[in-house]
Amino acid sequence: MRIRRLFKWTRFGIFAVFGVIVLSTSILCIYTVDTELSAEYEINAQNIAKTIADSSAGILLNQNLATLQSLVDQFLAVQGIRYIYITSETGEFLAHTFVPGIPEEILASDHSSTESVQRSLPGMGDFIEVGSPILAGVAGTVHVGMDLDVVALKIQRAIGQQVYLICVILVLGVLASIWFVNLAAKPLAELLAYAVDLARDGERDDFAEREILARDDEAGHLARLFLHVARQGTGRGSVPGATGQE
Repeated sequence: MRIRRLFKWTRFGIFAVFGVIVLSTSILCIYTVDTELSAEYEINAQNIAKTIADSSAGILLNQNLATLQSLVDQFLAVQGIRYIYITSETGEFLAHTFVPGIPEEILASDHSSTESVQRSLPGMGDFIEVGSPILAGVAGTVHVGMDLDVVALKIQRAIGQQVYLICVILVLGVLASIWFVNLAAKPLAELLAYAVDLARDGERDDFAEREILARDDEAGHLARLFLHVARQGTGRGSVPGATGQE
């Protein structure tokens, strides 16, 4: 005998609970990692822009634009930085890393602004741009563009590892729940088989009968009650200890 229908909704409920847990945890994980990594990259870009601004002050005072361009090119090697440009207080481009030329959107932007902005440059991609003033803006402004594709790739890798772990926990949890449900269903199946044997009044397995009657749980109490009722019905008396109570 198999007891499956009785636990059908129990299994479905376990699957549903685990599914909700995995879905909600994944959404929270994605949001948290996305927010934290994006903020971290923006802060790093701001720090780099400030470093360039501090280093550019003396170079601009000496009007050494070749050294300024060399400084900008060095920071371009930092992972995630896609472009850097420096403008004077009048909006003139003093150094930049755009090849072959400066995009129209950059030319039309407010060069004195240091607020973080997101830009989509044709042929280049999506970026978050931060700025830092040179000598409080008197000598110009440094602008650094961070590639959002690199940020997105980092986020996907971080999220992928956590979602992988959550999925492993989901599979193990579901398998464990199936095992526990089957463990709970086993004594009920034995009780059902025993009750069928009593109803048929046929030959019974003495070992199985002793095993189910010796159980000190609900299944054992019900088995002893069934035997008591069966013997009363056949006029063979009662079973000692078959009270049906725990």
